[in-house]
Amino acid sequence: MAISMTAAAEQHVARHLQGRGKGIGIRLGVRTTGCSGLSYVLEFVDEAAPEDEVFACGEVKLVIDPKSLLYLDGTELDYVKEGLNEGFEFRNPNVKDECGCGESFHV
Repeated sequence: MAISMTAAAEQHVARHLQGRGKGIGIRLGVRTTGCSGLSYVLEFVDEAAPEDEVFACGEVKLVIDPKSLLYLDGTELDYVKEGLNEGFEFRNPNVKDECGCGESFHV
């Protein structure tokens, strides 16, 4: 199982961790919500739990809990800027469908 980050995502996370003054990376997970069933959750991580899967992405670590890993295997996390909009983009090969607003998905 593997999850990766693009250089743009890695740099964005590294800048925010430096601004925070602490942390090893970000946690990517999924939770049950929305019209399609699942949505992505991102949060800063100061320390990984023993059961977490940790993927080294350059200077930062991408931390995934075991339950979320089943839905995220093969995902690439990117950080994109398009015009005035910017944010994380998830390229998840497991997604079968997304809701109309783009906030949730199902596998």
